[in-house]
Amino acid sequence: MLLLQKNAKLFKWGMNAYPMFFGTGGRILHISKDWKQINIRLGRNLWTYNLVGTIFGGSMFAASDPFYMIMMYQIFGNKDYVFWDKAASIKFVAPGTTKLYAAFHITDEDIDMVKTGINNNGFIVFDKTIEWKDKHGKVHAVINRTIYAASKDYYTNRKKLAG
Repeated sequence: MLLLQKNAKLFKWGMNAYPMFFGTGGRILHISKDWKQINIRLGRNLWTYNLVGTIFGGSMFAASDPFYMIMMYQIFGNKDYVFWDKAASIKFVAPGTTKLYAAFHITDEDIDMVKTGINNNGFIVFDKTIEWKDKHGKVHAVINRTIYAASKDYYTNRKKLAG
């Protein structure tokens, strides 16, 4: 499993075959070697078709679920850090009737912000936004994901205090 985690190409293949992700209708198209960008596609098909003939909003939400957390683990490692999705919300802008695309980006500024927050407070909570767009760039949904990041020491101590 470690090989799948560290190798972007193997991870892409494994994730696309993983039933929990495959079942969303999503498909990873690209993962950068440095894990700072992931591009996915969501088609209107048997898995994603809803009653009114558009892409099911739950498919958009679920297909976007794991990526920012996974990207942060790949960039920071899981030996000294903990990352969790803390909250998420979706705003539907327009019905999706064709393939939709989403791009996930972690910038150097994001990395610096996380390091600074953890160094100063032991943890940080921050938001990342995902837009589902069609091939013409029209936005169909906007998802906000709130990510929790902490040093493993801080996280472990907080869990002990919580009982």
